[in-house]
Amino acid sequence: MSGFDSFNADFFQTSYSIDDQAQPYDYGGSGGPYSKQYGGYEYSQQSGFIPPEMMQQQQPYTGQIYQPTQTYTPTSAQSFYGSSFEDEPPLLEELGINFDHIWQKTLTVLHPLKVADGSIMNETDLAGPMVFCLAFGATLLLAGKIQFGYVYGISAIGCLGMFCLLNLMSMTGVSFGCVASVLGYCLLPMILLSTFAVVFSLQGMMGIILTAGIIGWCSFSASKIFISALAMEGQQLLVAYPCALLYGVFALISVF
Repeated sequence: MSGFDSFNADFFQTSYSIDDQAQPYDYGGSGGPYSKQYGGYEYSQQSGFIPPEMMQQQQPYTGQIYQPTQTYTPTSAQSFYGSSFEDEPPLLEELGINFDHIWQKTLTVLHPLKVADGSIMNETDLAGPMVFCLAFGATLLLAGKIQFGYVYGISAIGCLGMFCLLNLMSMTGVSFGCVASVLGYCLLPMILLSTFAVVFSLQGMMGIILTAGIIGWCSFSASKIFISALAMEGQQLLVAYPCALLYGVFALISVF
């Protein structure tokens, strides 16, 4: 036993002493049987540092009981997206299709002596030219001529040639879409010629005179619009000549 006591004393050494315990704490206040000893710990030191923000006094409630103060204002969908749906432009206008401008350009082509509006004619509007090209091919189809490939092929080559020529002649320059738009709108008189070719033959003298008049009509309208949109005063005849060559090819397709 003496060996075991010496081993136990050597194995478990601590600085804890029974003398360091505090006085027993009496729960009942009179030293009853529920008294228990606890370590010397001062509970007054348990409270740590409290930030001054948490020490602020609570603000008094100034609202009414049955009518609480509105602290959150719900946002509507219109204010969230920034503008009203009614103020948005129509879908056709966003796609670049303006029926008012299409009608004005059509009247300008049908009335060769009417002064062209350069601000409208300088727009890249391909809705009207596509319709006129389809109408021209449809009238040729009624005459038994399936020439849709020639119509679109000659139109593309003609637009490319006029685009290069006008950029060399004008000081401001022009876009390819503007050239295609003007040449497409001025194809409208050629649709009238192909419509006549469905009912009458254009290979006689009257057909030649009518064809020449339609070619002059198309080329004069196109040159008038080009000089108005590009400020090319005094150069209408120079612009009308290549336009007459282009519309002459369409006239040959209509006649023969």
